[in-house]
Amino acid sequence: MIEITNVTKQYGGEAVVNDVSLTIEKGGITSLIGPNGAGKSTLLSMMSRLLRMDAGTIRVDGLDVTKTPSDVLARRLSILRQQNHFEARLTVRDLITFGRYPYSKGRPTIEDREHVERSLEYLDLVPLQHRFLDELSGGQRQRAFVAMVLCQDTDYVLLDEPLNNLDMRHSIGMMQQLRRIVEDFGKTVVIVLHDINFASWYSDRIIAMRDGRVVYHAGPDVVMTPQALFELYDVNVQVETICGKSVGVYYGDVNEMEVQQARSDRRRFATQVHGA
Repeated sequence: MIEITNVTKQYGGEAVVNDVSLTIEKGGITSLIGPNGAGKSTLLSMMSRLLRMDAGTIRVDGLDVTKTPSDVLARRLSILRQQNHFEARLTVRDLITFGRYPYSKGRPTIEDREHVERSLEYLDLVPLQHRFLDELSGGQRQRAFVAMVLCQDTDYVLLDEPLNNLDMRHSIGMMQQLRRIVEDFGKTVVIVLHDINFASWYSDRIIAMRDGRVVYHAGPDVVMTPQALFELYDVNVQVETICGKSVGVYYGDVNEMEVQQARSDRRRFATQVHGA
């Protein structure tokens, strides 16, 4: 499991993640949702040690992420960031092979090659394996980076907005593949998503954040309610049940009076609880 205890990150004296404590159980898909600036990506980056926390601790299966050697942590946890850049001109196969570096140290074995082949096939990249990354569409590149992370074969897979640059078909395909990875290989996937309906449809648990704090940490049935979604986004969301899943419809007008009242209530609650 991932244990997050009293974690805070500040920029310019403002807390973007504010004293967050929670436990992410092993297995399944946990989605991080919330409005822009809620602290989702920052929290994910601190879980993987890409970003230093200002206070608190994070442990992965008991390993303190700030103290565990990099090669040990890289065999337990992998991450796909929002922005991924390689200066070298790599093929898709080269990129995916890079995911085996924590094991091979640049000298791939037969076992490493088997992982590469499996990742290529799993994400339908075999026809593109010898293409250079700069020759691919944004969606194809995104799938290649996800394949690289999967090739790392860690128990925990952290993905920061992996649906960026993907059209509707490939977004659905990506979430279906992540669901299969969880079920076929017992992985734990933690994913930042902006689309609440993808989160609701495919997640086992949802962590909903706002203003640097966790507002909800529960199943989709708890988070996908009009009241909870208004508290998160200041938007009136109609929630329907389709095939047993909760789906939000949020294209109506925003009631400014309700928004201002909700903000006032939150400020009052924060003053009472946190003395801020």
